[in-house]
Amino acid sequence: MGGKNYYLMIAGVGGQGSVLLSRIIGDAALRKGLSVRIGETFGAAQRGGAVHSHVRIGEEVYGPLLMEDEAGALLALEPLEGLRRGLTYLKPDSIVVINTRKVFPIDVNVGAAEYPDVDAIIDALKKLGGSVVAHDFTELAGKAGTTRSMNVAVLGAYARLIEGRETPFTKEDLLEAVKGRVPRRWLEANLKAFQLGYEVADKALKEG
Repeated sequence: MGGKNYYLMIAGVGGQGSVLLSRIIGDAALRKGLSVRIGETFGAAQRGGAVHSHVRIGEEVYGPLLMEDEAGALLALEPLEGLRRGLTYLKPDSIVVINTRKVFPIDVNVGAAEYPDVDAIIDALKKLGGSVVAHDFTELAGKAGTTRSMNVAVLGAYARLIEGRETPFTKEDLLEAVKGRVPRRWLEANLKAFQLGYEVADKALKEG
């Protein structure tokens, strides 16, 4: 990584596992002897409220929150929250993984706002530049054994997208961090979800 800092944004809603995902990624960087700062911002303090995790990695990093246009990667566990964070934080030539399963925010549920078309969200993030992989990772995680492993399925797709890029860690580092964070009884399902996510991104890249 050559002394460069690496910044990543995780966007989702409460109950999707964004905080655990940020810790897994942080652990992978710590394994490389790097400094990690993680900052979380929470919307409505309830299940379904927006949750955003800022992950800053480098040889020396201080403040926990990203500035605008600093994120080299966006992991969107929910499409609309991904768009909201991506428009603010993504820099050009970034990596984006989007879970296409919608979770309606409070303002949509009460009729104060409309939820945009998911394809339009994907197109908007593609226009920001970089590699975008969009998939229903919730459904994919269900095939692995539990939909609660959706965040790790997204991580698997991210692990494929970083191959060949200058990042602080490898697929193997991320896998080891998953093993260190996920409770043993859920580990098999999470490892399967990671692999399925990796395969989705691999297929997407090959199809171009």
